[in-house]
Amino acid sequence: MRVKTSIYIDRELWRRFREYVRKKGYEVSDYLESVIEDAMFEDALIRDLDDLIDKDSVEEIDFEPVVPERGSVSELVRVMRDERAHNLSRQ
Repeated sequence: MRVKTSIYIDRELWRRFREYVRKKGYEVSDYLESVIEDAMFEDALIRDLDDLIDKDSVEEIDFEPVVPERGSVSELVRVMRDERAHNLSRQ
């Protein structure tokens, strides 16, 4: 069951977001649901994996995090997933 909600967001950002989602061929509501589900899944996965790790035997890994040139990491992940899905559908 879906629920109608209201949020406050920058008008220009919202306009660009709607245009971006429509160009991708998605409905805005469906896309937002997907982004929310992805964010919650990633958080739950990290929490669950953290519970499984034997913290006494783990060595720290030093790395440089990926920082997208523009947009958010969620947008970058979505673009990468869309590209992967597109490539898989062509096989």
